[in-house]
Amino acid sequence: MPANENTTEPAELPKAAADEAPVAPETAPTDSAEAAAAVAAAEFAPEAASEPAAKTEPESPLAAELAETKDKLLRALAEAENVRRRAQRDVEMATKRSIAGFAREMLTIADNLGRALSSVDKAAAEQDEMVKTVLTGIEMTAREMLNTFERNGIKRLDPLGQRFDPQMHEAMYEFEDASKPAGTVGQVVEPGYLLHGMTLRPAKVGVTKGGASAQAVPSQPGHGTAEPAAGAKSAYEDQGKKAGSQLDEEL
Repeated sequence: MPANENTTEPAELPKAAADEAPVAPETAPTDSAEAAAAVAAAEFAPEAASEPAAKTEPESPLAAELAETKDKLLRALAEAENVRRRAQRDVEMATKRSIAGFAREMLTIADNLGRALSSVDKAAAEQDEMVKTVLTGIEMTAREMLNTFERNGIKRLDPLGQRFDPQMHEAMYEFEDASKPAGTVGQVVEPGYLLHGMTLRPAKVGVTKGGASAQAVPSQPGHGTAEPAAGAKSAYEDQGKKAGSQLDEEL
């Protein structure tokens, strides 16, 4: 029996040695991964190469029609917005100027209050308590009326010393005044009024004509004094429009 055991042991040794033998590095999986990557690159390469060609292809009729429709839609929306804004502005302007007729009637009352104040002698009013009280009441009434005008967009226009403007001033006469340039408002006969920046009633004024013209061009060295152009109208002459017609044109 011992002899048989000795004979069988050498047969089992090669099997154990084979199990314990070092395994060679696996190269097959690596080779398969590289092969798969190469195949994938080959598959995607034609698509990547065809992308530049696709970009250079002419635009399809459907895309062109879509772009044209989008452009028309944007233009239509812009035009609708412009129409809306114009309509809103027209409504606002009409609302602001709807009181023009009533405001002109109220200006007559303001003028009468001003005449009443200017006709009272302040020195005599100080001596008579009753006259002083009446004068104080008129002043308060006139002041409150002007405040009411301003709250409703009506502003008093007092152009004394300003350049004559035929749209806001009405020249009643001329007078000599060498101390002021020609065409300057030297006297105010009746104040004017503006309604929301537009002329409600032009101011009646007297215009100077004695001084140097305010429109004279400065003389250059060696050229002497510039002369006004032939046929040129003076500053206070009508420029083709009636004085105070600006508001009526807007209305």
